[in-house]
Amino acid sequence: MARRSPAAGSEEFSFVSPVVKYLLFFFNMLFWVISMVMIAIGVYARLMKHAEAAVACLAVDPAILLIVVGVLMFLITFCGCIGSLRENICLLQTFSVCLTMVFLIQLAAGVLGFVFSDKARGKVSEIINNAIVHYRNDLDLQNLIDFGQKEFSCCGGISYKDWSQNMYFNCTADNPSRERCSVPYSCCQHSDEETVINTMCGQGMQVLDYLEAGEFIYTNGCIDKLVNWLHSNLFLLGGIALGLAIPQLVGILLSQILINQIRDQVKLQKYNQQHRADPWY
Repeated sequence: MARRSPAAGSEEFSFVSPVVKYLLFFFNMLFWVISMVMIAIGVYARLMKHAEAAVACLAVDPAILLIVVGVLMFLITFCGCIGSLRENICLLQTFSVCLTMVFLIQLAAGVLGFVFSDKARGKVSEIINNAIVHYRNDLDLQNLIDFGQKEFSCCGGISYKDWSQNMYFNCTADNPSRERCSVPYSCCQHSDEETVINTMCGQGMQVLDYLEAGEFIYTNGCIDKLVNWLHSNLFLLGGIALGLAIPQLVGILLSQILINQIRDQVKLQKYNQQHRADPWY
């Protein structure tokens, strides 16, 4: 006499682990909520801008970047949430494939950035120069540049004279701007004893040579400062990269485990249907 199969004898048995299922669901739910917050902040920041600023410098607009990343995260985590809750293999595979692609793209970008560091530096220089040109056109961009110059104690891309690329700070004789040959106040050196910030401290600094200007403003460019900061904070960058990679790998692993469990459960159900008439099989 054949031995009764435990799976066949118990209609309540399931290969799908509730722990894996709901862990994946809440994992995706967390990032789903985060993605909606990112989209809301990006849309709010975008709507708060003037119409002319909306098309000024899209390539480096933090609001647009926030919206794009938020929408992608929303779509991917939506597939993960619904797929895990409904035990839908198609949605779970979509979630797993998309997350794998994002992880591989990030990995490839990191490797290419390291291998082609010179070209990456040139691209960064191009972005900074473009940001300098649109400095007065976008308030978010202006605040970002001012923060960077204060944080890294730098001015411009290569040097403080890069600010001549901006139409307001341009140092040509026919420039009618009051800020002609100047630099933003964020380039200025401030002492801790100052209680009032002099926003006109960069007036006329581009006509001075490095030694003279160096007494009042930062003359070194932000590109070299940024490169030096990256070299001195490799462990921090590695930790951030690891922190971004771990949730993605966890999501991929959980989705693949759940997919295999669902497939086993489908096979079990088919087995029970085919042998329901023969309980001693």
